[in-house]
Amino acid sequence: MKRKEAVRFFSAMVLISLTIALGGCSGDKQGDVSSSVITVGLPQDIEDSLDPHKAVAAGTREVLFNLFEGLVKPTSDGDYIPAIASDFTIAENGLVYTFALRENVKFHDGSTVSAEDVKFSLDKCADTSSGGPLVAAFANISEVLILDEKTIEIHLIEPDTEFLAVLTTAIIPASNPNPETNPIGTGPYAYESRSPQENFIVTRFNDYWGDKANIEKVIFKIIANIDTIVMDLEGGSFDMVPRIPKSQADELSDSFNILEGTMNLVQALYINHAAPPFDILEVRQALSYAVDPFEIMLMVSDGKGAEVGSSMFPAFTKYFIEDLNNFYSFDVEKAKELLSDAGYPDGFSFTITVPSNHAQHVDTAQVLVEQFKRIGVTANIELIEWESWLSEVNTDRNYETTVVGLVATTLTARAMLDRFHSENRRNFNNYSNPEYDVNLENALASADDLMKTYYYKECLRILTETAANVYIQDLPDFVAINKKFGGYEFYPMYIQDMAKLYIVD
Repeated sequence: MKRKEAVRFFSAMVLISLTIALGGCSGDKQGDVSSSVITVGLPQDIEDSLDPHKAVAAGTREVLFNLFEGLVKPTSDGDYIPAIASDFTIAENGLVYTFALRENVKFHDGSTVSAEDVKFSLDKCADTSSGGPLVAAFANISEVLILDEKTIEIHLIEPDTEFLAVLTTAIIPASNPNPETNPIGTGPYAYESRSPQENFIVTRFNDYWGDKANIEKVIFKIIANIDTIVMDLEGGSFDMVPRIPKSQADELSDSFNILEGTMNLVQALYINHAAPPFDILEVRQALSYAVDPFEIMLMVSDGKGAEVGSSMFPAFTKYFIEDLNNFYSFDVEKAKELLSDAGYPDGFSFTITVPSNHAQHVDTAQVLVEQFKRIGVTANIELIEWESWLSEVNTDRNYETTVVGLVATTLTARAMLDRFHSENRRNFNNYSNPEYDVNLENALASADDLMKTYYYKECLRILTETAANVYIQDLPDFVAINKKFGGYEFYPMYIQDMAKLYIVD
């Protein structure tokens, strides 16, 4: 398979994402960028590692996208294009990927990317000495060979039609001893500084191999209070806030453009299956019947968004199963009947742990509380800071339920589904189903794309039928940006691509 064929194949996996250019008519020009700065408001600090191979949180990854690149990189329309590599070929048997490295690509420290750096980065992510590999799909790598100073060859154990997507994995210099505190990549922006709980600052990398960023400096500033976003935007504290709640977007003056896309995530009431009574199928099913996604969307986002019935969002048209949206049609009496069958005729009480910095998740939890009252179930909301959510919920699994949105780190079905395998270290809701494990393993092992798709869809059906979680929606994404900036693009992933922005003249 040649590179262009592979790119077309992976492009077909996702719906072309909405791309919106700002700044009025097509005649707008970019202004002077010699000392340009944009301040972007983000709801959470970067609490996990600055090492791109160890970063877990979507909020961290969306920022680090500007600093790091892999052999290939995603585009806003769902393609994969060469990045540090200038070209590549895939053997007919699907087992050998050969990459020609681009000439004179520089790291942010001024050193030139070498074949040794590429091999180091790939080997680091495939290493299993401390458990599973940092990139799960890299367990399929048998060896990484340096053919010459500009050619890398990756050998797989088994063919994997999704493997190209994981080669967006960042290439970092082998000489950097502290990637967790001193991030050095090849992206259009370089790390300048970080003040915990305040900001993360990057500056334009003038030796970038591709199109240079238009804006010199980006200040990612942590939003201290989600209730004052409108005041902060109007007062100039922020120039741009992605994922602003619809109610706040409606309050902004005409100094701002409000762009609408989708977040490309699955928002759900995620359930800890190790916490009684959620280990009982009928209890989980009762909660699913008690939830009305359309009411939630109406209350939280003015009816915007898309219902989801399993762990896949609609942009993944190849895998998304719309029929699953109707598997648990809103039915209070059915929910009460299931609770009675499970031994809870009078209901029960439980806690929904929600990260306080995400207004949409908090609002969703509040609607869920009212919906569960209809079946005699009392839900109490516990608001915690994002870093506490990462440690207590995501890592320690010390919770009952939580409302968040899970995203794909790459444009692959695996990125959404492998977290529910019983042995996956990211399986924070302790889901365990032998049938699911077998279908996922079959999907990962299949070299035939039709069979791979079939097994992935079986995984989705199992998640729904077993009420693995209470699925709700893919949230709408409202981006507020000052009209002096143009060029914003939505991606079919959780990404903020700052290099595309420019100042409108």
